[in-house]
Amino acid sequence: MTIEKSINSLQEEPFTEESVFQYVEDFSFPRLAGTEGERKAVALTIQRFNEIGFKQEEIIQEPFEFSDFYSTTLIKLVGMITCIFLLAFLLFSYIEIYISLLILAVLGAIVVMIMRGLKSPEDPGFWGKYYGEIFEATNVYVKVPSKKLPEQEAGNIVISAHLDSKSQNFKTAIRVNVYRLFVIGGFSFCIFILIKTIWYFLFMGFYFAIKLRTWILVGLLLDYGLWISAGCIIIANLFLMFLNTHNKSPGALDNASGMAIVFELSSYFRTNPLKNYNVWFCQFSAEELGTMGSRIFLNNQKEEFEQGKIFQYNIDMISCKGCSKHNRIEYIESYGIIPKKKFTTLCSKYLERAALKNNIDIFGVHFLTGAHTDSLPFHAKEFDALDLGSISASKWGHTAEDTPDKVDSKILKETCVLLKNALLEIDSDYYKLDNRIEYSKK
Repeated sequence: MTIEKSINSLQEEPFTEESVFQYVEDFSFPRLAGTEGERKAVALTIQRFNEIGFKQEEIIQEPFEFSDFYSTTLIKLVGMITCIFLLAFLLFSYIEIYISLLILAVLGAIVVMIMRGLKSPEDPGFWGKYYGEIFEATNVYVKVPSKKLPEQEAGNIVISAHLDSKSQNFKTAIRVNVYRLFVIGGFSFCIFILIKTIWYFLFMGFYFAIKLRTWILVGLLLDYGLWISAGCIIIANLFLMFLNTHNKSPGALDNASGMAIVFELSSYFRTNPLKNYNVWFCQFSAEELGTMGSRIFLNNQKEEFEQGKIFQYNIDMISCKGCSKHNRIEYIESYGIIPKKKFTTLCSKYLERAALKNNIDIFGVHFLTGAHTDSLPFHAKEFDALDLGSISASKWGHTAEDTPDKVDSKILKETCVLLKNALLEIDSDYYKLDNRIEYSKK
């Protein structure tokens, strides 16, 4: 396809920069989950879906309760415990290595217990009820049934964003770098612990063959490595202990930009339903406080969603006007250190195909620590899900400066075009993806 043809095709698309940007302006006000601002956003979301053409009974409100323990208090608690145990470990490593290893084992056990509790943070449980504050929030979504297949037989595609916002005393970009420091420090710390333990037992068995100078030099190098690694972990944890959540961000990039795309796509597919897939247009709440809304949604829809027949495209912080070459459409392709783990293949495959067809540039990016977005619960259930956004938008995320002037309506429109065409491609490949052929001759 030539550039001229692709420009013409973009101009012929049903989406306009003006309409998509209007949604951004409408929802740019502080709306932390559980506050009056969030309730205003919920009411406005219902109103906008109604104006698009959805009947009142088609607009589903999904109220739920959640505890802020897992998104606020727990982080501070883990940070404090980690600092105490690390310092105790380093102290006893000079006195008795066995005590140090025991301290490390206890810390590991505590971490495992905490991680087990995090499997279902949407359920407040004992810790959430008694050591956190309970809030109320509401998801809002609509569902466009498939045109050809019965709803129960059709596949499902979820297009989602989150309707809540938050501000913090440190910018998102700074917080991401702190997480990187924590991961690198933790990885290095484990390596140095392993080497020092091996070296200790090696010396105990072969002390007669190792020169004293060599023993001292290697020991010093390992100690320096341990202290530097521990310092990185402690600094990161101290930062998290003083990280506080507020309700001062207008949330234009994070995430009125994503909401706008959900609204625009719902407007198109309401009158142009897919043949073989139900399409859900979801505005989740409490994403900023632990992805609670998407977790509740999946729990309530678990009977309808079948692995291999569900896709999710989640939009979070898309575009960054004034960020030069980084004002672009990106998707999270992989995460982790060693080895790098792929998030998805099918969702990105159809997105790449749509980008090529429409001559739109998109970029797969790697996240060192992964991303805590509304795709996380979908990944946890091994559903095919993909996050779209712009990393550069983190420059303004969670700040009072996250205003509509930072949003690029051209990027938002291109994202609408990409997702529309990706959904059409998925729909046309339904029988290849589903492996069921009873409807293939119809």
